[in-house]
This record gives sequence, structure tokens and C-alpha cells, in this order.
Amino acid sequence: MPYEILIGLRYTRAKRRNHFISFISLISMAGIGLGVAALIVVLSVMNGFQKELRTRILGVASHIQITGIDGGLHDWPALAEQAMKHPEVLKAAPFVQSQGMFSVDGGVKGALIRGIEPELEDGVADFRKSITSGSLDALQPGRFGVVLGADLARSLKVYVGDKLTLIAPQGSVTPAGVVPRVRSFTVVGIFEVGMYEYDAGLALINLQDAQRLYQMGETVSGVRLKVDDLFAAPRIARELAATINADAYLHDWTKSHANFFRAVQIEKTMMFIILSLIVAVAAFNLVSTLVMAVTDKQADIAILRTLGARPRSIMAVFMIQGALVGCIGLVLGVAGGIALALNIDVVVPALERLLGIQFLAKDVYYISDLPSELLWSDVWGVTLIAFVLSLLATLYPSWRAARVNPAEALRYE
Repeated sequence: MPYEILIGLRYTRAKRRNHFISFISLISMAGIGLGVAALIVVLSVMNGFQKELRTRILGVASHIQITGIDGGLHDWPALAEQAMKHPEVLKAAPFVQSQGMFSVDGGVKGALIRGIEPELEDGVADFRKSITSGSLDALQPGRFGVVLGADLARSLKVYVGDKLTLIAPQGSVTPAGVVPRVRSFTVVGIFEVGMYEYDAGLALINLQDAQRLYQMGETVSGVRLKVDDLFAAPRIARELAATINADAYLHDWTKSHANFFRAVQIEKTMMFIILSLIVAVAAFNLVSTLVMAVTDKQADIAILRTLGARPRSIMAVFMIQGALVGCIGLVLGVAGGIALALNIDVVVPALERLLGIQFLAKDVYYISDLPSELLWSDVWGVTLIAFVLSLLATLYPSWRAARVNPAEALRYE
């Protein structure tokens, strides 16, 4: 073993005459560990929120959506068949989408009306899992049933079995002028996906009822597709655009909700930067620790120099000592962060019971539990950053040690 490593390890293990230096070393070690653990846990929670929101959004929105340039698709079965030829497209379902206004007892509320085929819609969306009352199967053609979002039903003060009036903007021409089309619907179900955009502004009706209400004949607004890998949706959409023989637009989920997911990613990036600064502060505590250690060991440095040690060897000794302190804190922080991130669903409820509070109240937040998704890429990134910062913190004290003059250091010994 090179003597630089041997002496560096010995300095780290040895009991110091100055106990204050040992205390500062422990504080530096604990600071690095806490900073690394906090960074891993926060990134895991951010990943968990991102995954949870993505799951909820894609439970309503489609992976890829094909819509007609003129607002409609006239031969959607053929278009769906062409799309299904792609090996990564799993399911396809038609839809009719337009605006409407619900009226109940003098109160009105605007909403996005989506006509669907319940059997086909199960392949591209998860509405059935989010039904809180009623049934999606009750959307039978000709019965004019409607499934409302929970907040929309709450604002209209209607429940399953109640009647309401749907006013369509497409009107009928009469001698008295253009009269809006009005149709009575029965509430057959209520869903809650946990996204206010959909719970407060989306209503589902049968596809044929929507075609009849909006006078579309056999035309549909578009076709929704589900793909094997949702992260490959942009690439699949580009490939479908080159193969589909129709005048249509193709939108994937990353474009339809681009601003939302970009905001979540920016928030995660900013949290990473802020918590990295905490790790940097803890790592640079090593500077004060090593400066005091160099001052305490000046006599030892002078003796080593008189025995023939080179300045770079002295520098290596203290770099090894500082790096070892940083690595111990880093290992403890990584282990603690991984353990907490994997068990946050147990730790948080225990803290809530102990403190008698609820961090995410169910009556306020749709996500009442802290989700966590540990990504090893984040762990390795945090580990690398903390290790590099620890090494940088050792440079100045080690350089100071290498510049110690043996004659000056031994003058009063």
C-alpha cells in the first residue's frame, strides 16, 4: 500500500488530541449524509408525483389522437385498421367531441361532451376504474344517458338517475331563426379521476347519441390510440403520420399536455439544484475540518518532509483523509435515502399518527398519500455529485499542507 494512503487512513482513524476537530469531522460527515439522503428522497417523491399525475391524465387522455383536418373522420374503421397495423399500437377507439351546456333547475354549466363506445373505450382509457357511482355500461345508444365528472355533477347538484338538459351549440334552422338543439339526458354514472380539468368539465355520452345530437351522421371527431410504450408515443405518431392514408392531425400525449409536464420537470430540476447546494454546503464543511487538521499536524508534516516526502505526497495524504470522511457520509446518506424512499408509505403515516396531523388531507388534495418512485439514475447522479464536491473541498487544505515549511513548523517543537 502506498504510504500516502496508509498515513491518510491512519489520520482518519486515530484519536486526535484536539477533540473539536473530531467533532467538526463528525458534523461534516453527518451533513453530507443528511444532504444526500434528502436529495434522494425528494427526487423519488417528485418522480412518484410525476408518475401518479401521468397515470391519472392518461386514464382520460389518449396516448395518440387522430383528428380530421375538417373536424371529422368519415371512415374511421378503415383509419383504425390502418393504425392497428403498426406493431406497437394496441387498441383504437372512435370518439365524438364538442362543447355543450347542461341546464338543471335554472342553473347552467358548460362542459366538454365526449361521445364514446364503452366497450372500445376500455382499451384506450381507464374510465371504468374511476366510476364512483353508476356504470359506464349504461351508456346504451338511444337511451341518452350521460356520465358526469364528480365536480361537474356536484356543481349541477345531480345524482345518478336525475334528469338534465343538454344544449348543443349546433342549432336547427327554423322560420324563427337558428334554434339550439336541446335534448334531455339521464345521469347514469359519475366518475372521479383526480384531475380537476376532467372532473369539472367532462361528460361522457354514447357515440351514436353524440352523432345524432351534433348531426354528424356516421362521422366521428377522431380516433384514440393506445400504444405499448407511452414514452414512445411521439415516435409512433411520426411513423403513423407517414403511413396513414387520410387528411388528419396526429397528437400524442406529450403535446396535448406539454406545458403541464414541462412544469413538473422544471420543478424537479429546481429542487435538484436547491438540494445540491445543501450537499455542497455540507461538503465544503470539510474545508474547515481539514484546515484545522493541517494546523494540528504541522509537526508531522515537517517530519515527513525532512524524511523525503514530496509536497504532492503530503497533498495526497490530506486529500485521502478528506475524501474518506466524505465517502463515509456519502455511503450513509445513500443507504438512508434509499431506505426512506422505498418505505415512505410506511414512514409518513407513522409520523402522521405520532404528530396527530395529516400532511395531505383527503378533503383538500386528490393525492392523499406521498407517492415515491426510486430511480437508480437519480441515485447515481446524486452520488457522483456529492463525491466530486467532497474531492473539491479537499484541494485547498491539502495544498496548504503541501506548502508547510519544515523549518518553521519544527522551530518551537
